[in-house]
Amino acid sequence: MDTSMKIQTAAVHGGTRKDDTFGAINTPIYMTSNYRIPTDGSPVDWSGINSNIYSRNRNVNQMVIQDKLCAITGAEACAVFASGVAALAGVFITFLNSGDHAVVSKVCYSATNLLFKKYLNEKYNIEVTFVDTTDTEAVRSAVKSNTKLIHVETPGNPTTGICDIDEVSKIAHGSNALLSVDATFAGAVCIFPLKHGADLELHSMTKYINGHGDSLGGCVMGKAELINQIKELAMVNFGGILSPFNAWLISRGLITHPLRMKQHSESALAVAEFLEKCSAVRFVCYPGLKSHPNYDRAVKLMNGQYSGMMSFDIIGDEKAHQKFLDSLKLITHAVSLGDVESLIVYYDKNSDKLPYYPEIYRKGFFRFSIGLEDPDDIIKDIKHAMETCGIL
Repeated sequence: MDTSMKIQTAAVHGGTRKDDTFGAINTPIYMTSNYRIPTDGSPVDWSGINSNIYSRNRNVNQMVIQDKLCAITGAEACAVFASGVAALAGVFITFLNSGDHAVVSKVCYSATNLLFKKYLNEKYNIEVTFVDTTDTEAVRSAVKSNTKLIHVETPGNPTTGICDIDEVSKIAHGSNALLSVDATFAGAVCIFPLKHGADLELHSMTKYINGHGDSLGGCVMGKAELINQIKELAMVNFGGILSPFNAWLISRGLITHPLRMKQHSESALAVAEFLEKCSAVRFVCYPGLKSHPNYDRAVKLMNGQYSGMMSFDIIGDEKAHQKFLDSLKLITHAVSLGDVESLIVYYDKNSDKLPYYPEIYRKGFFRFSIGLEDPDDIIKDIKHAMETCGIL
């Protein structure tokens, strides 16, 4: 693969394998659990990751998406999994042992929080310190002699906080620890954590990388030395593999990923600017707004595209918030993000996650994923819902 190709070209051509049997241009779906074993006497890698023997170890559609992601991000190697959580767990179980310590973003995906707070801690004696990873000095202070991993989310889910990856990578490497960055909120083209010193970059491919709300998947990217360890343990021996069909679906979505992220970002900025000026809005937090607390970092890291994720809240009581949701016609109330359609989810004031978030969030708020609809139509839907519940 020509490494000088621009991202949009790499998204189309990276990893593609033409079908020599019938001449198909698009890579077919290889729905097979087994592959023919060589009979010429050459050594057989029965349970390895570098030959097609059994689809749990490696399959063609998995190879396509891994190579395409590497072509887009510049990563040396990639491992794909059945879900984003499987990818996260694959990293944690590979590089953390009993008695080790990890520093983790206080604002993080709920499954990440639960893995560290309960399962890894209680079952495997892995110590964790949750910190505000947008505070570089807090990260530095949390590191211990047995720290083996610093794990951050940038932008953070759901508050969109931005970690200074360059500085935190120096802290990690100065302590002989790895830095893993979950960049799901940014997709694969708005932030390039590996270029800023991260050892591992993770995504729930269910979200922006797939982009169509029809498939689950997760990925980890980094140096081959690290990725091979993850594959051998978490993929082959724990079995959290991505199916050929889901790999094919996500590969198809990945082709338009750069174009989609450009539109998501442009539309989100327009919607965020509307919300920031709207009298019915209590606050809005979007990395592309100058009012965002980490705006300067976003400018440094996000290449002028700030993704489609934001958080905001409206004035009014709980009834007003529920009526606002009920009055939305175009925007869908749903828990996922990164789809072609706009999605919104409400964290009410009783959510057990709120104590982890900055003070402004603790009255409740909305996490908002801007889709590919025209931004004028998204704003019109928001205005209508505000008028219906009497706050505008």
